[in-house]
Amino acid sequence: MGNSVVDQSFWFVRIVETKAQVRARLRRWQDAGEKVTLVPTMGALHKAHTDLVRLAKRSGRAAVSIFVNPTQFAPGEDFERYPRDLEADAGLLRKGGADLLFAPAAEEVYPRGLEDLTRVEVPGLSGDLCGAYRPTHFAAVTSVVARLLLITLPDAVIFGRKDYQQLLILRRMVEDLHIPVEVIEGPITREGDGLAMSSRNRYLSAEERHIAPTLNQVLLECAERLRNGDRNFARLERDAMTFLERKSFVPDYVAVRRAGDLGPPPSSGPCEWVILAAAWLGSARLIDNVTCSP
Repeated sequence: MGNSVVDQSFWFVRIVETKAQVRARLRRWQDAGEKVTLVPTMGALHKAHTDLVRLAKRSGRAAVSIFVNPTQFAPGEDFERYPRDLEADAGLLRKGGADLLFAPAAEEVYPRGLEDLTRVEVPGLSGDLCGAYRPTHFAAVTSVVARLLLITLPDAVIFGRKDYQQLLILRRMVEDLHIPVEVIEGPITREGDGLAMSSRNRYLSAEERHIAPTLNQVLLECAERLRNGDRNFARLERDAMTFLERKSFVPDYVAVRRAGDLGPPPSSGPCEWVILAAAWLGSARLIDNVTCSP
């Protein structure tokens, strides 16, 4: 689509590319008293995305952005091969009931180019867990999401729970910057065998796809041990990592944390926990999480 100015439809989903177009459309709905919720995505859409669209539609209009953000891919990651199919995505969004698709070119989001960018970063949370393995990732995510929110000016925004750390970071960013938008948490959508849906699942071979649900099973086992009184968090994490390795995963981490802020959990007393994991299976990096209470 390049740099063209477009206002068109695939299967009756209105697609716009420019700041002026998306703001004008959303403002018309808002002036009419309708709530507009943004669902930010990088495309390669699947049922988990349409579930978020349906959640947005419960309270009004659903606007979806598709932007494969180049700054959140580190050198050697999958930016060039990340799947892109706007026509297929638009068809899926029509079925999900989306009202608008905002598909900006990089020049709309980064008008000065990618060098010497103004950045938004949430310290602390962004350097742990996935941030320890992808040190530039979350600063790139917060920087692009802040731009998308300020470009579109929605009433609410939905972030999926599958990337739990990212959800907390983006919620903190919105609060700290006083961005006037409601943050809505979208649930994890899973396959029938428990695998969390992800655009990168398509990187899995048939054999790897058969193994992949083990990640969720390991987290559920950790949660059960926590509910049964096991408070040796280091052993829980170590046992889970060892089991994943035996099943052909290359885990980055399995971590038991406080659900509210990802801090270290107390060894006694009431607490809601979240067990998070990131692990490679072949060329796919899978993430998942499970929350539990005593």
